[in-house]
Amino acid sequence: MLRPFSSAAAQPELEKLIIFDTTLRDGEQSPGATLTGDEKVDIGKQLARLGVDVCEAGFPIASQGDFEAVTRVAQTAGQIVEGRPSGLPMRIAGLARANEKDLTRCAEAVSHAPLHRIHTFLASSDIHLEHKLNMSRQECLAQASKMVAFARTLVDDIEFSPEDAGRSDPDFLVELCQAVIEAGATTINLPDTVGYTLPQEYGSLFAYLIAKTPVGDRNIVWSTHCHNDLGLATANSLAAVQQGARQVEVTLNSLGERAGNTSLEEVVMALRTRPQHFPVFCDIDTRQIMRTSKMVSAYTGISVQPNKAIVGANAFAHESGIHQHGMLKNASTYEIMTPESVGIESESHNLVLGKHSGKAAYRQRLIELGYGDIAHDPEQLNRIVEGAKTVADQKKTISDADLEALVGDKLYSAVETWELQDLVVSSSSKDAGKQLTSTATVTLVNHAAGGEASAPEVMKAAIGIGPVDATFKAILQVIDMPIMLTKYQVTKIEGGSGPDSPGNDALASVVAQIQSIAPSDGAAMPADFPGHHGATVREVRGPEGNELGIVKTAGKNAITYTGIGTSTDIIVASARAYVAAINRMIDHEAQNVAK
Repeated sequence: MLRPFSSAAAQPELEKLIIFDTTLRDGEQSPGATLTGDEKVDIGKQLARLGVDVCEAGFPIASQGDFEAVTRVAQTAGQIVEGRPSGLPMRIAGLARANEKDLTRCAEAVSHAPLHRIHTFLASSDIHLEHKLNMSRQECLAQASKMVAFARTLVDDIEFSPEDAGRSDPDFLVELCQAVIEAGATTINLPDTVGYTLPQEYGSLFAYLIAKTPVGDRNIVWSTHCHNDLGLATANSLAAVQQGARQVEVTLNSLGERAGNTSLEEVVMALRTRPQHFPVFCDIDTRQIMRTSKMVSAYTGISVQPNKAIVGANAFAHESGIHQHGMLKNASTYEIMTPESVGIESESHNLVLGKHSGKAAYRQRLIELGYGDIAHDPEQLNRIVEGAKTVADQKKTISDADLEALVGDKLYSAVETWELQDLVVSSSSKDAGKQLTSTATVTLVNHAAGGEASAPEVMKAAIGIGPVDATFKAILQVIDMPIMLTKYQVTKIEGGSGPDSPGNDALASVVAQIQSIAPSDGAAMPADFPGHHGATVREVRGPEGNELGIVKTAGKNAITYTGIGTSTDIIVASARAYVAAINRMIDHEAQNVAK
């Protein structure tokens, strides 16, 4: 039976709600969202600034690359204490199956952080036990308790998840939870692995297990982990919090397998906006939400849908005349939270940036937009200012959207092996524009062949159906590597249709994703890993509507590399994005060879 919690009732003493972010692990399982070690480190550092309590950095046994990425996150993001309300660093967790090899490897990776955790799991639903593991309930109990006890010899903080708890027998879950708690588990996570439960149902499961599971004098944290297959992940997580859960497992932008995971931004802002319904508090700095969302989107290449709650482009937009009238009178008529509360600054500031603006002006605006670390890093600031002034030669002023696009283009990129030096495109059409043929001549500089002064230029030309197609073909002639395009997306930063509209000279932002056609030597994901998925087929089209390719991704072995490009010219932005993705692939493969 659900325990009532009424806004009219006397407020109980607030308890700490632990925010467990799994963007780097479960979020990365989104098809096409593979992150490099450097990208995981950057996101990990930002999660520490955001105020996340626990960061699940990866699955160390999956590959040498994932092991090293978790290790690096522990060595970097796991050390940050500055600006964190608790005064403690973020706890770094790794995922491990319930076997000694996984657990040992996981402990080795996370141990570099002052605070660390092993998160281990074993399926508990009859459908998983029978069809996936060929295991009885009694065997499940024995294996889980034995492996939790082994894990406890490696680290002090153990989280156990009965996978597919949402479809498991509650009474068996009581037995299983009691067994692993007695073996040393400190956190019990109840995953709705396939997004099957309803809020009333999921909340009741927590109420039942908390009431029925003997824990003695142990301080056990009960945790939620929900998937969004029915669009109920956030609602389910909040229902669990009302019934005693004190940890929520979330991702930025709702990333994750299939329809995604519970959204960090939605849970946190629900708690902040409707605090009377939840006897908890969290340490998240909500002003860092938008910046973190944009970083994750830039690195993964997965754009946020415009109507996404909290972080979508339309989340604080008002087009209806009635809504606009109310907003002009009082913003609270149609906004239940302010844009500033999640890090979206008002456009009413007096600082106008352009080609005559100095570093101090750019530094100040970056700080106001939440990029203080970049503003105070001379090398990174120089890159942003140089890029902004190049753009300002073509347009009068630099908007906030332009500046943030430049941050993504200049900073969220790999080491440059190839650099776009020049691009010339010409097009001709026949039959009233129905047949378009373009020729692109591309000049790239190969920095791997020598220093800045001696780096050779390579020029190639190609013909394609449209300017983007021709440009990509010319780049491939220079690179001479077996790659395929799996995603191509264009975003115009600002709108506008009239000759005086600021949108007509706005930066175009392009995301390109590629995969190597050559067979991958990477380790395959284990068959019993949560969310294991196979190959998919995808159609990719360019801005002119022509087909850039129908590709088949290689499923679990495929690595996707993302590139971002910005320019006031959409073809140049496309070329920069494509080259950036290629550079990321070259960098990743070079690191693997070095190992």
